[in-house]
Amino acid sequence: MRWYEKVIAAHRTVTDAVSHGARLKSERYFVWQEDGRSGLEADNVHADGAVTGVTDLFTKRELDPWAEELGEALDRQGLPWRLRDAQYEPETGFWHYTWDWEATDG
Repeated sequence: MRWYEKVIAAHRTVTDAVSHGARLKSERYFVWQEDGRSGLEADNVHADGAVTGVTDLFTKRELDPWAEELGEALDRQGLPWRLRDAQYEPETGFWHYTWDWEATDG
C-alpha cells in the first residue's frame, strides 16, 4: 500500500469529511497534507525514509470524538503520530486540533 493510501484510509475510517490540502465549507472536517520527508542513510546511500505530514481537525464540537478516533485510525494503519496542538479559536468558533504523522510505502 502506498503511503498516501494509508493516510487516506486512516482519515476515511473516521469520516468522509476530509480534504487533501483545502478547507471544506463545513462545521466539522479534517484537512491533511504532506510537508516533508525524513530519511535514513546507509553506506552513503538513501536507504529508507518516510513522508511526514500534518492533519488538522476543525470542529465546532467541544471534546469532539473524532480527535480520539483519528489517533486510533492512524495506529491501525501503522502510522506514528503525535497530537501537536489543540486550541479553541474564538474568532472562528472552531476547535482546532493538529497532528504530525509519518507514513511509508509497504
